[in-house]
Amino acid sequence: MLRRWRVDDGHEAGEPIEAEGAKIYAAAVSPDGRWLVCGLKRSNSGDGRANVRVWDAQTHEKVLDIRGHTNAVFSVDISPDSTKFATGGGSADKQAFIWHMTTGERLVGPLQHDGGVVAVRFSPNGDCIATATAGDKDSPKSIRIYNSKHGQQLLDIPCRFYLGTSSAFAWSANGRQLFAASYSEVKRFDTSSGSLLSKWSVPGGGYTASIALSRNQNFSAVAAYDSLSFWDASTNSQIGTVINHTSKVFWIALSANDEYIATGEENGKVTLRSLRDILPASYFTVNLPFMDIDHEIFNSWTQGDLTRVEELLTEVIAYPFRHARALSQRSLVWSRLKQWDMAMDDAKKSIEAQRSVIGYIANAVSRIGNGDHEYAIRVFDLVFTDGFATDNNNFLLLIKAVILFECGKHHDAISRVDDLIDIADDKSLYITVRAQMSFLLGGMLLNMGEYDQAMELLVRARDAIPFQTGPRLMVISLIFGWNFDELDVAIRLQLQRCIKPLEDRGDAAVQSKSPNEAILQYSTALSLNPWNPAGLFVKRSKAQALLGSWEEVLKDADDAIKADPASPWGYERRHAALHALQRYDEAMDAFTHTLSLIEGSDDQDIRQLGTKYVSPSHSEKIIDNVVHGVSKTSPLVLIDVKSGLLCDGQKRWDTFKSEPEFKELRSSMTQKLDDERIQRVVVEYFRYVTLSHVWQGKEPSFQDVNLAGSVWQLDWSPLNEKLRQFCEVVRTERYRWAWSDTCCIDKTTSMVLNQSLTMMYKWYEAAASTFVYLEDVDSLLALGNLAGSRWMTRAWTAQELLAAKAFRIYDRNWQPYLCDTHPNHKESAEIMQELADAIGVARQTILAFNPNDLTVRARLRLTSTRNATVEEDVAYSLIGIFKSDIRPHYGEGDAALGHLLEEIVTRSGEVTVLAWTGTSSSYNSCLPATLAVYSRPAGAFPAIKDPDMVVRVAALRGSLSQADIILLYDRVTRLPPARFADRRLHLPCIIFVVKRLGVQNFGGGHEYRYHARVSGIGDVEFQTSDQLSPTEPRKLIFVHPWVRDLYDPLDGFDWENPDSEDEDEDNSDPETDAGSAPSSPLAAVPAATMDHYTRALRLIARLQQPFHALVLQKQPNGEFKRVAAEHEIILPGIDRRVNLAKDVRTAVVEIL
Repeated sequence: MLRRWRVDDGHEAGEPIEAEGAKIYAAAVSPDGRWLVCGLKRSNSGDGRANVRVWDAQTHEKVLDIRGHTNAVFSVDISPDSTKFATGGGSADKQAFIWHMTTGERLVGPLQHDGGVVAVRFSPNGDCIATATAGDKDSPKSIRIYNSKHGQQLLDIPCRFYLGTSSAFAWSANGRQLFAASYSEVKRFDTSSGSLLSKWSVPGGGYTASIALSRNQNFSAVAAYDSLSFWDASTNSQIGTVINHTSKVFWIALSANDEYIATGEENGKVTLRSLRDILPASYFTVNLPFMDIDHEIFNSWTQGDLTRVEELLTEVIAYPFRHARALSQRSLVWSRLKQWDMAMDDAKKSIEAQRSVIGYIANAVSRIGNGDHEYAIRVFDLVFTDGFATDNNNFLLLIKAVILFECGKHHDAISRVDDLIDIADDKSLYITVRAQMSFLLGGMLLNMGEYDQAMELLVRARDAIPFQTGPRLMVISLIFGWNFDELDVAIRLQLQRCIKPLEDRGDAAVQSKSPNEAILQYSTALSLNPWNPAGLFVKRSKAQALLGSWEEVLKDADDAIKADPASPWGYERRHAALHALQRYDEAMDAFTHTLSLIEGSDDQDIRQLGTKYVSPSHSEKIIDNVVHGVSKTSPLVLIDVKSGLLCDGQKRWDTFKSEPEFKELRSSMTQKLDDERIQRVVVEYFRYVTLSHVWQGKEPSFQDVNLAGSVWQLDWSPLNEKLRQFCEVVRTERYRWAWSDTCCIDKTTSMVLNQSLTMMYKWYEAAASTFVYLEDVDSLLALGNLAGSRWMTRAWTAQELLAAKAFRIYDRNWQPYLCDTHPNHKESAEIMQELADAIGVARQTILAFNPNDLTVRARLRLTSTRNATVEEDVAYSLIGIFKSDIRPHYGEGDAALGHLLEEIVTRSGEVTVLAWTGTSSSYNSCLPATLAVYSRPAGAFPAIKDPDMVVRVAALRGSLSQADIILLYDRVTRLPPARFADRRLHLPCIIFVVKRLGVQNFGGGHEYRYHARVSGIGDVEFQTSDQLSPTEPRKLIFVHPWVRDLYDPLDGFDWENPDSEDEDEDNSDPETDAGSAPSSPLAAVPAATMDHYTRALRLIARLQQPFHALVLQKQPNGEFKRVAAEHEIILPGIDRRVNLAKDVRTAVVEIL
């Protein structure tokens, strides 16, 4: 419970105040007397009930219950303006808070501590709060000082405290010092720096529990164990007598007038003592040099209540023994009130009543006010000539300097003070007065716009800190009204006025591209200790960035953050500096903090600025999209040549995110996304090199590498070493990723295998380079070894060579072929020519291979000499070259090639693939069993030249039925493209029926030579290994499938839409080496002027030319099969006397 007693008679006042279910551990009464705040300890700390309570001090009604601490509250204090209070929790809580007095709103906290908070105290002006922690012997103990507005920690002063301490420390009246009760000592600290100013031991033989400082700053009282001692506040010497108690003293408190002291003891007693019975009277009256002032007058004077001082002095004047002193003091008060005549009158009367130093001083001051400056100095000099011997001569000279300053002789006054500083043993007094003069003169210069001169004076004054406080300064303060309290703050305020001009100069220097000058101006402004230097640190950081001084940029950014942790701009500069220093993780942490502070800002303008930034998650998403776009053309698995690991797309993305390239990219995209740069960086990082080689046996597989852990950890073998050497060369060439068909395809998974086979051409095409390894070539040998390498014969290596944008050829020792170290051997004329000669193609075809630039037949011929260990690979290796969609299925044999050729015909209508001689495929009789048939060029017939065509057309006019000619033309032009369905070829063609068939003799080998009479053609001889029946000649037909070759572009024929006469696009290959006559050149007659009959005649003229025919044999169900032949079957063209309606047919035949 809380009990109150009256001081005058010791009787209890009113009923006790109780906190139900709790003990009261701490209490404080507000300065305005309205509030009573108590810290509580409850028996059950976990019941969620309040640990702090506020009562109305007059009515004792409960006002607030505060919850926030987790356990007992050991200390409370109330701010000087009575608007807020602080609380500190014990060792089970270790927190401090600041609360609003009337609403209970938490203003600051929790402020976490390392031990129990045994004391919380507001500074005299309420701007700061100090806390003291105590605990066991191993826990940290200290005094911490915080800004009471936002809780920023200003100081952490190591200092040990007894766990039972109740009043651990006391502030000095000006807030510049702290007196701390630390075990068996008292320590005095400077609150601006935390430095220890002095310390002394106290009697008691135990822990110091409590300390109190008198309000007039003359003495302190200290309780240690069971003793109570008193100390002079200026000398730290003991005064009065030590008072011993029968039990421990837990706390002490001084009355408002410093005349009583109360002690609380362990036995429950509260003892009240009069200090006038214990301490010398001088500690209760204010004794100043030349001035003895009653306590009440002194308090009113120092508080600036000069009217009240004048009233009190008027009362004192009535007492004769105090008459002269009171008159001189009242004269000084009249001067302060600018009542100069009254001041001069009181000064004269004081001197007449009793000459004194203060009387002459008062007279001189009154003369200053009347403008009689010279007389004022002469009057003051009477102090030295009128027989006043004093030990305060230097002090009097100091007062004279002040009078000179007040007379406007500023530099003379300052010079005199400088002289006194030079001769004085204790210079603090004079340094303080000089600082005050500099402060006042600096203010005048600032008002005149003389910033540089003012700054010089004010900086010197500032640098003189710490200043002295004491009776001499109090005399000057009372006489002249100079306020030495918080002089450092006043000087700093004046210096703040210099900061804006310096900042403006710095801004102008930045605009004029003069960063060094800007840095100088900002640095000067910062040297003036601005209240919030964060903005200046940010600006100087930007100027440092213009010079590329990134360490300095970072230092300024960190200083900006320290100055204003709630501002995002220090973190923004920190990001810029760390990014430039390539510390990207830290940079992104700073940027993330920037965004967080912007989003959480109460300033709408700052939140609006947040729209110009790109969040890390968004930039990462955009980069991720680009990576996935690049990955679409990349292999499923690549080798990380740095680690040797096999990495799928996700692992590569994860690896990229851990790399400086990604971190730099993301960190550089905080305000604007540069899509081109993102694409460039991603493509550069994910460049990979493919290996082109000949398999030599059991190459290292996907499972082998994963089992070993990495490529670098594979057991030694020649083939493992080949893979390692490849990766080493890739790494040497500064690539990160490599691909080998040996280990980068999980061949145990059919889906992965099939996807890899179908995508392989694109992977080689997208590779940064392809490294060709020839195990059977020595680069030291002469030019010409490529043609003999096995690599030139393999099916897969054809597409690897043609697809590659760049490649390098290495010999068996992994040395560049012919010692050519150029990064791209495509730029080597010698090597390219050797390759072109070995393959049998133009060099340009290899240099810039594009499947669309070659006809179907040309592509087939290009790869017809290649072979593979597995039959199906011959077809699968062409998937990319033909942009095929067939799905690999090992085990299908020659059907793989059949699927490929079927797709070619179906997609393009191209029938040149049917121009071959040899053995038919089991897939379809019109398709060959092997690609080798395309290595032999088909015969070609000369095209009809323009003049000859004109002659032929003229000869045909009237020789044949016009109606039959036009009818045949229409039937031919309406034939659809060739197509496959269910492995059956639906072939549009012109048909010639065999009327008679006879066996002439055997050809070479197992072939038969046949003689046939063919409708519309005449007699024909041909050879085949098939045994045909002469008795069923009509089962045989000769067909002309090269319908496209009957047209040229001027015919206006649209193969894709044969009924249209508006389109003249010819979809046939521009060149052909098929077994039919090539298309004729453009005719001289434009299609637009050519009549229908003429077009038909031109077609008939071409049909009269020799052509390569297919022989088909009708099957029981009406389908046909091709009769294979080892030699081309050439028909001479239709007879000139042909009956077109009877002997020449058109149809789409179905071929098995």
